[in-house]
Amino acid sequence: MGLFSKDIATFDDLFLHQLQDVYYAENQIAKALPKMAAKATAPALKQGFDTHLAETERQITRLEQIFDLLGEKAKAVTCPAIDGIIKEANEVAGEIEDKAVLDAALIASAQAVEHYEIARYGTMIAWANQLGRSEIAAILKETLDEEYATDDKLTAMATSAINAKAEAVTA
Repeated sequence: MGLFSKDIATFDDLFLHQLQDVYYAENQIAKALPKMAAKATAPALKQGFDTHLAETERQITRLEQIFDLLGEKAKAVTCPAIDGIIKEANEVAGEIEDKAVLDAALIASAQAVEHYEIARYGTMIAWANQLGRSEIAAILKETLDEEYATDDKLTAMATSAINAKAEAVTA
């Protein structure tokens, strides 16, 4: 079902589609994080990716809880946006030889993912509230708060050390 598919006739349909989209995205992120951790060289960055993987797995469980609350089966629909962000991250990482520069690129890629998630979860919270589903909005808010926290941690890692190490690399 495409975003503007005839299968989306109501606001509830749109909400469900977005839920399926973010469910797909979180599952793709869970697959990508171990690869990112393996490429990272800064210990804090490796640990951050490992920690976020466990968090992402809990977020997937929360999404499954929301499907249950809606009386729907947990189902993913392909999300071209997250596929593109992950593809770009893999391509860029594959082109960088210096480890310090690679760590900076990995942070940038991870932040692109976080910003995508922040946008999606923010929208879904607004929609859940509009639909009178405050319990679902509260579950989504828990995940949104985690995404903001992860983004803040990535920024702190980048600005406190990793970007400076990358900048010090000379050709």
